[in-house]
Amino acid sequence: MPNVLVTGSNGQLGSEIKELSVDYQNNYFFTEKDELDITNEKAIKAFIETNNINTIINCAAYTAVDKAEEDEVNADKINHLAVKNLAQIAKEKNIKLIHVSTDYVFDGTNHKPYVETDSTNPNGVYGRTKLDGEKAMQAINPQNSVIIRTSWVYSSFGANFVKTMLRLGKEKESLGVIFDQVGTPTYAKDLAKAILEIIQHSKLNTQNSVEIYHYSNEGVLSWYDFAKEIMKMAKLDCTINPIETKEYPTPATRPHYSLLNKTKIKEMFKIEIPYWKDSLSHCITKIMNDEG
Repeated sequence: MPNVLVTGSNGQLGSEIKELSVDYQNNYFFTEKDELDITNEKAIKAFIETNNINTIINCAAYTAVDKAEEDEVNADKINHLAVKNLAQIAKEKNIKLIHVSTDYVFDGTNHKPYVETDSTNPNGVYGRTKLDGEKAMQAINPQNSVIIRTSWVYSSFGANFVKTMLRLGKEKESLGVIFDQVGTPTYAKDLAKAILEIIQHSKLNTQNSVEIYHYSNEGVLSWYDFAKEIMKMAKLDCTINPIETKEYPTPATRPHYSLLNKTKIKEMFKIEIPYWKDSLSHCITKIMNDEG
Protein backbone atom coordinates (compact mmCIF):
# COMPACT_ATOMS: atom_id res chain seq x y z
CA MET A 1 0.00 0.00 0.00
CA PRO A 2 1.46 3.42 -0.99
CA ASN A 3 2.73 5.70 1.76
CA VAL A 4 1.79 9.27 0.83
CA LEU A 5 3.32 12.40 2.34
CA VAL A 6 1.09 15.50 2.13
CA THR A 7 2.89 18.72 3.01
CA GLY A 8 1.05 21.90 3.97
CA SER A 9 -1.79 19.75 5.25
CA ASN A 10 -3.54 22.49 7.24
CA GLY A 11 -3.96 24.74 4.21
CA GLN A 12 -7.03 24.78 1.97
CA LEU A 13 -5.90 22.05 -0.43
CA GLY A 14 -4.18 19.94 2.22
CA SER A 15 -7.28 20.03 4.42
CA GLU A 16 -9.48 18.91 1.53
CA ILE A 17 -7.09 16.06 0.70
CA LYS A 18 -7.16 15.00 4.35
CA GLU A 19 -10.96 14.90 4.37
CA LEU A 20 -11.18 12.94 1.09
CA SER A 21 -8.28 10.57 1.81
CA VAL A 22 -10.49 8.14 3.78
CA ASP A 23 -11.93 7.03 0.43
CA TYR A 24 -8.54 6.02 -0.97
CA GLN A 25 -6.55 2.94 0.01
CA ASN A 26 -3.25 4.55 0.96
CA ASN A 27 -1.35 5.36 4.14
CA TYR A 28 -1.24 9.13 4.53
CA PHE A 29 1.20 11.27 6.48
CA PHE A 30 -0.14 14.81 6.87
CA THR A 31 2.47 17.34 7.94
CA GLU A 32 2.74 21.06 8.65
CA LYS A 33 5.86 23.20 8.96
CA ASP A 34 6.01 22.67 12.74
CA GLU A 35 6.15 18.90 12.19
CA LEU A 36 8.28 18.79 9.05
CA ASP A 37 10.34 21.70 7.76
CA ILE A 38 10.53 21.13 4.01
CA THR A 39 13.24 23.78 3.74
CA ASN A 40 15.46 21.38 5.76
CA GLU A 41 16.72 18.73 3.34
CA LYS A 42 18.06 16.44 6.08
CA ALA A 43 14.74 16.54 7.93
CA ILE A 44 12.76 15.67 4.81
CA LYS A 45 15.09 12.84 3.88
CA ALA A 46 14.94 11.37 7.39
CA PHE A 47 11.13 11.56 7.45
CA ILE A 48 10.81 9.93 4.03
CA GLU A 49 13.22 7.12 4.91
CA THR A 50 11.67 6.47 8.33
CA ASN A 51 8.14 6.28 6.95
CA ASN A 52 9.01 4.60 3.63
CA ILE A 53 7.29 7.36 1.65
CA ASN A 54 6.79 6.61 -2.05
CA THR A 55 4.51 9.52 -3.03
CA ILE A 56 4.71 13.23 -2.14
CA ILE A 57 1.92 15.76 -2.64
CA ASN A 58 3.41 19.19 -2.02
CA CYS A 59 0.64 21.58 -0.96
CA ALA A 60 2.98 23.76 1.09
CA ALA A 61 3.42 27.28 -0.27
CA TYR A 62 4.03 30.87 0.69
CA THR A 63 0.77 32.32 -0.63
CA ALA A 64 0.65 35.79 0.95
CA VAL A 65 0.97 37.52 -2.42
CA ASP A 66 1.29 41.09 -1.16
CA LYS A 67 3.43 40.25 1.88
CA ALA A 68 5.86 38.40 -0.39
CA GLU A 69 6.86 41.71 -1.98
CA GLU A 70 8.68 42.59 1.27
CA ASP A 71 9.48 39.05 2.39
CA GLU A 72 11.19 37.55 -0.65
CA VAL A 73 13.67 35.48 1.39
CA ASN A 74 10.97 33.42 3.09
CA ALA A 75 8.83 33.20 -0.04
CA ASP A 76 11.87 31.86 -1.91
CA LYS A 77 12.65 29.31 0.82
CA ILE A 78 9.18 27.76 0.64
CA ASN A 79 8.19 28.25 -2.99
CA HIS A 80 11.59 27.56 -4.56
CA LEU A 81 14.26 26.01 -2.34
CA ALA A 82 11.90 23.60 -0.56
CA VAL A 83 10.61 22.38 -3.93
CA LYS A 84 14.21 21.87 -5.02
CA ASN A 85 14.77 19.73 -1.91
CA LEU A 86 11.67 17.62 -2.57
CA ALA A 87 12.61 17.13 -6.22
CA GLN A 88 16.14 16.04 -5.34
CA ILE A 89 14.90 13.49 -2.80
CA ALA A 90 12.15 12.28 -5.15
CA LYS A 91 14.78 11.63 -7.81
CA GLU A 92 17.18 9.85 -5.41
CA LYS A 93 14.44 7.67 -3.92
CA ASN A 94 12.37 7.19 -7.12
CA ILE A 95 9.32 8.76 -5.46
CA LYS A 96 6.21 10.14 -7.18
CA LEU A 97 5.98 13.89 -6.68
CA ILE A 98 3.02 16.16 -7.32
CA HIS A 99 3.80 19.83 -6.84
CA VAL A 100 1.08 22.50 -6.88
CA SER A 101 1.90 25.78 -8.63
CA THR A 102 -0.03 28.84 -9.74
CA ASP A 103 -1.42 30.96 -12.57
CA TYR A 104 0.78 33.80 -11.20
CA VAL A 105 3.69 32.43 -13.24
CA PHE A 106 1.97 34.24 -16.15
CA ASP A 107 1.71 38.03 -16.54
CA GLY A 108 -1.96 37.95 -17.51
CA THR A 109 -1.61 39.61 -20.93
CA ASN A 110 -2.99 36.65 -22.92
CA HIS A 111 -6.34 36.83 -24.71
CA LYS A 112 -6.96 33.10 -24.81
CA PRO A 113 -6.66 30.44 -22.09
CA TYR A 114 -3.07 29.68 -21.11
CA VAL A 115 -1.71 26.29 -22.15
CA GLU A 116 1.16 24.65 -20.30
CA THR A 117 3.75 25.61 -22.92
CA ASP A 118 2.92 29.33 -23.00
CA SER A 119 5.72 31.70 -22.02
CA THR A 120 5.90 32.57 -18.34
CA ASN A 121 6.51 36.10 -17.07
CA PRO A 122 5.50 36.61 -13.43
CA ASN A 123 4.61 40.11 -12.25
CA GLY A 124 5.79 39.83 -8.63
CA VAL A 125 7.75 37.97 -5.98
CA TYR A 126 5.09 35.31 -5.35
CA GLY A 127 4.83 34.32 -9.02
CA ARG A 128 8.59 34.54 -9.51
CA THR A 129 9.40 32.27 -6.55
CA LYS A 130 6.75 29.77 -7.65
CA LEU A 131 8.22 29.75 -11.15
CA ASP A 132 11.71 29.25 -9.68
CA GLY A 133 10.33 26.20 -7.87
CA GLU A 134 8.96 24.85 -11.15
CA LYS A 135 12.28 25.42 -12.90
CA ALA A 136 14.27 23.74 -10.11
CA MET A 137 11.99 20.71 -10.25
CA GLN A 138 12.32 20.50 -14.04
CA ALA A 139 16.12 20.85 -13.89
CA ILE A 140 16.44 18.04 -11.35
CA ASN A 141 13.84 16.08 -13.32
CA PRO A 142 12.56 13.43 -10.90
CA GLN A 143 10.86 10.75 -12.98
CA ASN A 144 7.14 10.17 -12.51
CA SER A 145 6.56 13.71 -11.24
CA VAL A 146 4.18 16.49 -12.25
CA ILE A 147 3.47 20.16 -11.64
CA ILE A 148 -0.18 21.26 -11.45
CA ARG A 149 -0.87 24.96 -11.88
CA THR A 150 -4.13 26.24 -10.46
CA SER A 151 -5.92 29.55 -9.85
CA TRP A 152 -8.25 31.44 -7.49
CA VAL A 153 -8.37 28.66 -4.89
CA TYR A 154 -11.14 28.64 -2.28
CA SER A 155 -12.47 26.13 0.24
CA SER A 156 -14.60 25.69 3.33
CA PHE A 157 -11.23 25.55 5.13
CA GLY A 158 -8.88 28.46 5.76
CA ALA A 159 -9.13 32.07 4.63
CA ASN A 160 -10.19 32.83 1.05
CA PHE A 161 -12.29 35.08 -1.18
CA VAL A 162 -15.53 33.14 -0.73
CA LYS A 163 -15.39 33.22 3.07
CA THR A 164 -14.39 36.89 3.04
CA MET A 165 -17.35 37.77 0.81
CA LEU A 166 -19.73 35.79 3.03
CA ARG A 167 -18.48 37.66 6.09
CA LEU A 168 -18.57 41.11 4.46
CA GLY A 169 -21.92 40.37 2.87
CA LYS A 170 -23.42 40.07 6.35
CA GLU A 171 -21.68 43.21 7.62
CA LYS A 172 -22.08 45.68 4.73
CA GLU A 173 -24.83 46.99 2.49
CA SER A 174 -22.52 47.27 -0.54
CA LEU A 175 -19.03 46.28 -1.69
CA GLY A 176 -16.79 47.26 -4.59
CA VAL A 177 -15.22 44.27 -6.35
CA ILE A 178 -12.80 44.24 -9.28
CA PHE A 179 -14.35 43.46 -12.68
CA ASP A 180 -11.28 43.74 -14.95
CA GLN A 181 -9.43 40.66 -13.70
CA VAL A 182 -10.71 37.53 -15.42
CA GLY A 183 -10.08 33.85 -14.73
CA THR A 184 -11.71 30.83 -13.11
CA PRO A 185 -11.98 29.88 -9.43
CA THR A 186 -10.85 26.48 -8.19
CA TYR A 187 -12.75 24.68 -5.45
CA ALA A 188 -9.91 23.05 -3.49
CA LYS A 189 -12.05 19.96 -2.93
CA ASP A 190 -12.27 19.36 -6.70
CA LEU A 191 -8.52 19.76 -7.10
CA ALA A 192 -7.91 17.48 -4.11
CA LYS A 193 -10.07 14.78 -5.66
CA ALA A 194 -8.24 15.13 -8.97
CA ILE A 195 -4.85 14.78 -7.26
CA LEU A 196 -5.96 11.71 -5.30
CA GLU A 197 -7.16 10.16 -8.56
CA ILE A 198 -3.93 11.05 -10.37
CA ILE A 199 -1.65 9.39 -7.80
CA GLN A 200 -3.45 6.10 -8.42
CA HIS A 201 -1.88 6.03 -11.90
CA SER A 202 1.27 3.96 -12.19
CA LYS A 203 2.83 6.68 -14.34
CA LEU A 204 2.18 10.38 -13.83
CA ASN A 205 3.61 11.39 -17.20
CA THR A 206 4.33 9.87 -20.56
CA GLN A 207 7.69 11.55 -21.13
CA ASN A 208 11.03 11.23 -19.37
CA SER A 209 10.63 14.72 -17.98
CA VAL A 210 8.51 16.57 -15.43
CA GLU A 211 5.10 17.32 -16.95
CA ILE A 212 3.08 20.47 -16.28
CA TYR A 213 -0.74 20.42 -16.14
CA HIS A 214 -3.37 23.12 -15.60
CA TYR A 215 -6.40 22.71 -13.34
CA SER A 216 -9.25 25.01 -12.35
CA ASN A 217 -13.01 24.66 -12.49
CA GLU A 218 -14.78 25.13 -15.82
CA GLY A 219 -16.08 28.50 -16.95
CA VAL A 220 -14.85 32.08 -17.08
CA LEU A 221 -15.68 35.10 -14.90
CA SER A 222 -14.37 38.17 -13.11
CA TRP A 223 -13.99 38.66 -9.36
CA TYR A 224 -17.09 40.87 -9.63
CA ASP A 225 -19.11 38.02 -11.17
CA PHE A 226 -17.76 35.68 -8.49
CA ALA A 227 -18.82 38.00 -5.66
CA LYS A 228 -22.28 38.55 -7.21
CA GLU A 229 -22.88 34.80 -7.36
CA ILE A 230 -21.68 34.29 -3.78
CA MET A 231 -24.21 36.85 -2.50
CA LYS A 232 -26.97 35.32 -4.62
CA MET A 233 -26.32 31.76 -3.44
CA ALA A 234 -25.97 32.80 0.19
CA LYS A 235 -29.11 35.00 -0.06
CA LEU A 236 -27.25 38.00 1.30
CA ASP A 237 -28.66 41.48 0.73
CA CYS A 238 -25.37 43.14 -0.20
CA THR A 239 -24.98 45.14 -3.42
CA ILE A 240 -21.81 44.37 -5.41
CA ASN A 241 -20.47 47.27 -7.44
CA PRO A 242 -17.87 46.79 -10.22
CA ILE A 243 -14.58 48.64 -9.78
CA GLU A 244 -11.37 48.76 -11.80
CA THR A 245 -8.08 47.34 -10.57
CA LYS A 246 -6.62 50.87 -10.38
CA GLU A 247 -9.28 51.74 -7.78
CA TYR A 248 -7.98 49.02 -5.47
CA PRO A 249 -4.17 49.25 -5.52
CA THR A 250 -2.15 46.41 -3.96
CA PRO A 251 1.61 45.92 -3.39
CA ALA A 252 1.67 42.99 -5.85
CA THR A 253 0.32 43.22 -9.40
CA ARG A 254 -2.35 40.63 -10.19
CA PRO A 255 -2.70 39.06 -13.66
CA HIS A 256 -5.62 40.66 -15.51
CA TYR A 257 -6.29 37.44 -17.43
CA SER A 258 -5.43 34.06 -15.96
CA LEU A 259 -7.78 31.60 -17.61
CA LEU A 260 -6.16 28.15 -17.77
CA ASN A 261 -6.67 25.60 -20.54
CA LYS A 262 -7.36 22.20 -18.89
CA THR A 263 -7.43 20.00 -22.00
CA LYS A 264 -4.13 18.27 -21.22
CA ILE A 265 -5.00 17.09 -17.70
CA LYS A 266 -8.50 16.00 -18.76
CA GLU A 267 -7.19 13.91 -21.64
CA MET A 268 -4.22 12.42 -19.78
CA PHE A 269 -6.06 11.34 -16.62
CA LYS A 270 -9.67 11.15 -17.89
CA ILE A 271 -10.76 13.75 -15.34
CA GLU A 272 -14.16 15.44 -15.41
CA ILE A 273 -13.92 18.99 -14.09
CA PRO A 274 -17.02 20.56 -12.48
CA TYR A 275 -18.51 23.91 -13.55
CA TRP A 276 -17.57 26.74 -11.20
CA LYS A 277 -21.14 27.57 -10.13
CA ASP A 278 -21.86 23.95 -9.17
CA SER A 279 -18.71 23.77 -7.05
CA LEU A 280 -19.37 27.15 -5.44
CA SER A 281 -22.84 25.98 -4.45
CA HIS A 282 -21.39 22.86 -2.80
CA CYS A 283 -18.81 24.93 -0.90
CA ILE A 284 -21.27 27.55 0.35
CA THR A 285 -23.66 24.84 1.50
CA LYS A 286 -20.83 23.16 3.42
CA ILE A 287 -19.71 26.44 5.01
CA MET A 288 -23.27 27.19 6.13
CA ASN A 289 -23.76 23.67 7.49
CA ASP A 290 -20.46 23.89 9.37
CA GLU A 291 -21.60 27.19 10.90
CA GLY A 292 -24.90 25.60 11.92
